[in-house]
Amino acid sequence: MHMQKGFVLWLTGLSGSGKTTLGDRVEEELKQRGYLAERLDGDLVRKHLWKDLGFTKEDRDEHIRRVGFLAALLSRNGVGVIASFISPYRAQREGVRKEVQNFIEVFCSCSLEVCKQRDKKGLYKKAERGEIPNFTGVSDPYEFPENPNIELHTDTASIEENKQKILDYLKGHGYIR
Repeated sequence: MHMQKGFVLWLTGLSGSGKTTLGDRVEEELKQRGYLAERLDGDLVRKHLWKDLGFTKEDRDEHIRRVGFLAALLSRNGVGVIASFISPYRAQREGVRKEVQNFIEVFCSCSLEVCKQRDKKGLYKKAERGEIPNFTGVSDPYEFPENPNIELHTDTASIEENKQKILDYLKGHGYIR
């Protein structure tokens, strides 16, 4: 194990933009290199930690606030946190940035069309039929990051290229060797 400076890679983007896949790959790579890394992913956190929250604006804000607290705790103890959350509102992400040391906003930029094509669970179709209220990108807004630390084009670059871009950033900023 390397002694390391904790950080939080905050992957934000539409449903289907590749946040989870990319987060998993980055975590794998960091662990292979001997770094402490922990994944926080939207679906898993909701399932295991707070089933009490729905998808209203208030519940989403509370969800992200809680995740931010957890990420801050881990990162200040030397863990590299890879968090994948749609986190559609700028104010949510800025709130987490204020609470977390070494917050790195990673925008997974992907066209809505490609996100819909990748949607294995059929969530976009359900949202378009009105079966899922408050769905980001359909009936609820996604506020694009204005100055993300890293912007990835997940609809045109490969997973490998995007993973490398994240690792290069971490290395360039002294988080990994």
